[in-house]
Amino acid sequence: MEQFLKEAKSGSRVLSTISGADKNRILRQMAEALRSNTMDLLEANAIDMSDADKNDLSSALKDRLLLDESRIDAMAVAIEEIAALKEPVGRVIDGWVTEDGLKIEKVSIPIGVIGIIYESRPNVTSDTAALCFKSSNVCVLKGGKEAENSNKAIAKVLQAVLAKNDLPISLVSLIPDSSREGVAKLIKMDKYVDLIIPRGGAGLIKYVSDNATVSVVKHDKGQCHTYIDKDAKLDNAIAIAINAKVQRPGVCNAMETLLVDKAIASEALVKLKAEFDKAHTELKGCLETQAIIDVANATDEDYDTEYLANILNIKVVDGVDGAIEHVVKFSSGHSEAIITENISAAEKFLNAIDAAAVYVNASTRFTDGGAFGFGAEVGISTNKLHARGPMGIEGLTTYKFKIYGSGQIR
Repeated sequence: MEQFLKEAKSGSRVLSTISGADKNRILRQMAEALRSNTMDLLEANAIDMSDADKNDLSSALKDRLLLDESRIDAMAVAIEEIAALKEPVGRVIDGWVTEDGLKIEKVSIPIGVIGIIYESRPNVTSDTAALCFKSSNVCVLKGGKEAENSNKAIAKVLQAVLAKNDLPISLVSLIPDSSREGVAKLIKMDKYVDLIIPRGGAGLIKYVSDNATVSVVKHDKGQCHTYIDKDAKLDNAIAIAINAKVQRPGVCNAMETLLVDKAIASEALVKLKAEFDKAHTELKGCLETQAIIDVANATDEDYDTEYLANILNIKVVDGVDGAIEHVVKFSSGHSEAIITENISAAEKFLNAIDAAAVYVNASTRFTDGGAFGFGAEVGISTNKLHARGPMGIEGLTTYKFKIYGSGQIR
């Protein structure tokens, strides 16, 4: 592991010499290489999908794991979008002249070597590799064992492009020891690794946060809520709620709990249940919800659970204040939404909720690097320092000060 990370560290010096134009050219080659190797990627993914069936993975996890031609093309498109973004390194963020005549520039630079630990989704391999390469960072990747064959195939394609351009393949690499022991070593290698980004289940996040000596930006669980206010347009609210839960239940920005204003609960819950029944959503609810529609009981443990499946909690609340109280208690700081035509209620919710993304009249499913215009993301940070929300290329840079003098002494 140490030798592997030494090579990664030395690769970061190579990256610093590559121009923005060359990086973009190589990224476009990576995108085209993914397309031209589609059959190889599908064959590798088929092995993972077969193993998923044998291991009885949930339908949501299988959906996250699956690659098809359209998803591979979407991976290529994401890389092309990243290539088209402005160069993030070398930007003069600020500049001034001091009383002593020193000219100071605050300039963006890469972080260095970034370790990314993730589960299930093979597209994370190409997304994070492209984002790191664009921002002149070396990425060291540790994907989930359920996607091992897919991740190796994707990394092989990207590394072939690097080799073709006389660049070290260590710029994009999978860690040699993907066991728990390997992860334990990686997160303590602060001599070689500058940042760890864990994205996965609560157990993984807690383990990394508790044990890492490398700095950590967390991609914590997505305990996302949508609140339907009494002043919402009900048809819009139902459409948004259905999208937030059903469109892709197994992702972190999917809604896990729906809050409904008690002033409209009798009408809204009946209509909502009819639509969720069409989507075969398993519903759980509070006592007030159960008095109106036939659903299972929801406990505090349910309200604190990220299902990543087509299961939804429902709770009737006393207006926007009741919604805020519930969200504050159970939110993971990921994404929260209010559906209302009342500007005062919307602003109250926006200002009171401390989450990375807070929406008015829109689905939480938009919390995504691509949807935000970042091309892709290395994760959705629930940290408050350094980066927050979808973490694109700007989140993968830091800065240094360049100071120009003319003989000044102090």
